[in-house]
Amino acid sequence: MASSGVDIPGSAMAEYEIAAAEKENAQFSKMMHEEAKTQSPPTYQDSDSIKVSYDSTHRQLRPRHIQLIGIGGTIGTALYVSIGHGLLNGGPGSLFMAFTIWCTFILAVTNCMSEMVTYLPISSPFIRFAGRYVDEAFGVAAGYNFFIFEAALVPFEIVACNVIIHYWSDAVPAGGIIAIVVVLYGIINLFAVKWYGESEFWLAMGKVLLIVGLIIFTFIVMVGGNPLHDRFGFRYWSTPGSFAELYKTGSLGRFLGFLQCLIQASFTIAGPDYVSMAAGEAENPRKVMPRAYNGVFYRLTAFFVLGSLAVGILVPYDDKELTAAFKDGLPGAAASPYVVAMNRLKIKILPDIVNAMVLASAFSAGNSYVYCASRSLYGLALEGKAPKVLRKCTKSGVPIYCVFITLAISLLSFLQVSNNSAAVLNWFVNLVTASQLINFSVMAFTFICWKRACDAQGLDRNLLPHKSFWQPFSAYYALTGCFIMTFVGGYTVFLSGQWDVPTFLFSYLMIAIFPVIFVGWKLLKKTKWLKPHEVVLRTSEVDEIEEYTRNYVERTPKTRWHGYVDKIFS
Repeated sequence: MASSGVDIPGSAMAEYEIAAAEKENAQFSKMMHEEAKTQSPPTYQDSDSIKVSYDSTHRQLRPRHIQLIGIGGTIGTALYVSIGHGLLNGGPGSLFMAFTIWCTFILAVTNCMSEMVTYLPISSPFIRFAGRYVDEAFGVAAGYNFFIFEAALVPFEIVACNVIIHYWSDAVPAGGIIAIVVVLYGIINLFAVKWYGESEFWLAMGKVLLIVGLIIFTFIVMVGGNPLHDRFGFRYWSTPGSFAELYKTGSLGRFLGFLQCLIQASFTIAGPDYVSMAAGEAENPRKVMPRAYNGVFYRLTAFFVLGSLAVGILVPYDDKELTAAFKDGLPGAAASPYVVAMNRLKIKILPDIVNAMVLASAFSAGNSYVYCASRSLYGLALEGKAPKVLRKCTKSGVPIYCVFITLAISLLSFLQVSNNSAAVLNWFVNLVTASQLINFSVMAFTFICWKRACDAQGLDRNLLPHKSFWQPFSAYYALTGCFIMTFVGGYTVFLSGQWDVPTFLFSYLMIAIFPVIFVGWKLLKKTKWLKPHEVVLRTSEVDEIEEYTRNYVERTPKTRWHGYVDKIFS
């Protein structure tokens, strides 16, 4: 059973309570060293001012589900198709550098989340942590920002599915495809969470096979394993070159090209948020979650760093077919640098296979976004920051009304019926990029406040179920990079002759909405910015998760195959 939610107490604790808590912490630390066990450090007992809301979701997600859900939400059409746009803007050198650098920021964010979520694995953890460790109003703003981010990604992937299908034929109208995808998302997400986890497991497995296959394909063809027997190697890094000029000439143009690749990376690469959202429904989370977070490092390296390198090897940044594909808005994988390379090398059949797997990838990503958006809204409801009716769950533990609202927002994908698909996709990209960067900044800043609270209350982080490394450097590094990039995303509109109202609005809308929600809630509820000694680190939820961990009995796999897979991903 998942743990319950709490509200942050509005007033500071009396001095004698603080002293008592510190004494209790010292006694606990002494006891832990004597018993040589790893448990959660104690802090203040729940006060009368803390309201407890029951979490009705069920812990039914196994290790393999958690690992593949993280992959499912991370990998979408951006890694296979949109990445080609980054190549055109910056060249192979800028693309590889940008993706590698941005992976370090995402790794730092992951490092922050792993410690807090393992200690308290609850529904919508980082949203609720922001309210508990920083300020209630900060948590509300973070929660609605993440909900808008995830909900906006659903129609993005639905539009992408429609575009991909039209790679083969235009016989099926766009409205029909969109309706079918929305219904399928509803069916999958309205059943028990284990069915969502199972479906996402297999869909994500397809993504892994696709990206691994494309990386292997790159190595084979670059050494001459292609119908033309062309051993091109790193030819395109020297001709036309490693760095493309964008908007300007010379060093400034090459820098702007790199910056555009960095913006592309900030949209494409994700990781810790999708793993975190599943914490409240994970089996044995204190064992499973640290391993899931560790897996993020390997995913970042294998999928994004090597993926960006492969794209730069296969196609020159001035390739006419790739340029025309993005300029003309060609459907599906026609704009994928991998398919462009296959066409140039006279390789048959593979483009259709890649398009089919990219379609499955887009569908899987949208499926993950429906799950994360509904759970983020559910987390807000548990904290009293959204209508109580949204706490309603089915007998299978599905927050049904939250799922319905998310599916309703997905109907925005019908905008494509009356607008160009490329334009609609670009709107959603600009909107969600800013939201995602705000989200990562919130995670890093929340950890900084968490660590300060632990230090102020004398809680030894070495006694936690999981302790993150390189702290607080990781948190400050992540916060600095993500915060700066939040304002850089729409810089092109400020260049001479590049002003575009929709681009400006979608790039900076969430930057304006976040402080409005924060200030509005703060004035309405008169919340306060929590000092380190005022943060409630130990609640009844911690006791519940510790009792759950002590009493946990691992389920026997239904089949031998499931047993093998569980061992691989555990």
